[in-house]
Amino acid sequence: MNSLGDLMQSYADRYGFNDLEGIRETAIPNVWFYRSSKGNQRQPFVYQSGIIVMGKGHKHIHIGNQPVHYGPDDYLVVGVPMPLECEAFPEDDSPLLGLTINVDSTLLHRLVNELEAANFQAPVQSNQDGFGLTSVKMADDMLDSCKRLMLALHSDLDTKLLGESLLNEIVYRVLTGTEGHVLFNLAHHDGQYARVAKAMNKMHQSYADGLTVQNLAEEANMSVSAFHSAFRKVTLESPLQYLKKVRLNKAKELIQLEGRRVNDAAHSVGYTSTSQFSREFKRHFNMTPKGCVA
Repeated sequence: MNSLGDLMQSYADRYGFNDLEGIRETAIPNVWFYRSSKGNQRQPFVYQSGIIVMGKGHKHIHIGNQPVHYGPDDYLVVGVPMPLECEAFPEDDSPLLGLTINVDSTLLHRLVNELEAANFQAPVQSNQDGFGLTSVKMADDMLDSCKRLMLALHSDLDTKLLGESLLNEIVYRVLTGTEGHVLFNLAHHDGQYARVAKAMNKMHQSYADGLTVQNLAEEANMSVSAFHSAFRKVTLESPLQYLKKVRLNKAKELIQLEGRRVNDAAHSVGYTSTSQFSREFKRHFNMTPKGCVA
């Protein structure tokens, strides 16, 4: 069988994605195909929760003082949306190619319940600091599952009949892999990780509202001090630092993708002062809001 990267390139050839710069959802729901011929210099991003699989190229992620490097046949498990800085590098005149898999909560809870009913012992968290973003080299079974998913995407019939089961298989492989604890923690509603994730969902849904740490702690059903400590353990940032990055990244999308004016974008994400927004935007992205318009 061809390499995973070669199967991704064949998929791009088949469906005319060789001009794609970004991501596009595949015919399998919750599976997104990523391609970039240019890569990018180090810049802020928000990695959404899910499983990220690389087929070609390399990426370097910087979050706090924790560098993470990943490339062909590596994957990441992102339990909660993570603001970070990322560099992306195509190699050997080939584009960056990868998959992003959104893990549906219903599927996650079903698999976790079935694994625990079978007395499966969840993997022990390797990083005791709570930092939940680690690059993993695929074991043979995980790599085989990803290759068969890409092969299925080459055929409309295979996609229709096999896509869901192959997606289930990949989530199962991740749950039983070395970083499976991230998804197990997310599935356990009473754990600190899941509580922080609930508050983070609130931030991403209601970023324009006047959210306070008190509001977010209540959403997580924790005291303010316990929430602040747990949040920093998961994200390496304070809740308000994280919220600011969510707002700035959303504002950048509004300006770049929807053509919104700077003051309109600022107010839409919760800023009352356009000048404060512009200062914080420039500090975060190293460019002015107007400068991010291509």
